[in-house]
Amino acid sequence: MNIPYEKDNKERIPFTHYLEEFQALDPETASLRSGIPYDKDKKVFTLRMLGKEFLISWPEFEVRRADETDTQYAAILEGVPAKIMAIRMIANGIAAAPTGKYLTYREVPWGTVYLQQFTGRCISRLAFSYGNRLADFCAVMERMGAKKLPMGDASYEFEFINGYFVQFILWAGDDEFPPSAQILFSDNFPLSFSAEDMAVVGDITIGTMKKL
Repeated sequence: MNIPYEKDNKERIPFTHYLEEFQALDPETASLRSGIPYDKDKKVFTLRMLGKEFLISWPEFEVRRADETDTQYAAILEGVPAKIMAIRMIANGIAAAPTGKYLTYREVPWGTVYLQQFTGRCISRLAFSYGNRLADFCAVMERMGAKKLPMGDASYEFEFINGYFVQFILWAGDDEFPPSAQILFSDNFPLSFSAEDMAVVGDITIGTMKKL
């Protein structure tokens, strides 16, 4: 498949590694473990990401929309990081329902190590992108099919990938205080994703919001 690697090999090298892992897996075993449906006759996985459903062929890893009439931006069709997250879920993910508890980044394994980077890369980016534009934040969350929550000045819950949920919470800025934000993850995230992966979840989601 053709992947736009852009400026250098920072994305190409890991993608090549994960693509080889995807092509080597047993698709039916991976489906049972990850909970990502697999049609053995059509040789396609059906995966959801940010409110949209995609068909992923095995072993080629060709991705297409389940709804061919949908023309909205979709990160998995455009960017390497979202493709890697899809492969990681299929190849290594665990089908486990969340209990309803949500975790801060600090609470996940190795989260304290990467907290400063996650704060700048995701939490601060969310706060300063939308903290003074709550109406825009709400509009784009609604377009992504997110569920409105009664927290902060504006907050939503959405499914990032099959069975794995994220909450974005915003507090508007004023004359005294800058805007602030919090990002929470359903408690099944550490079963399938590392702290570094979870920072990528924030990147992909905020990037998608800006594209929409």
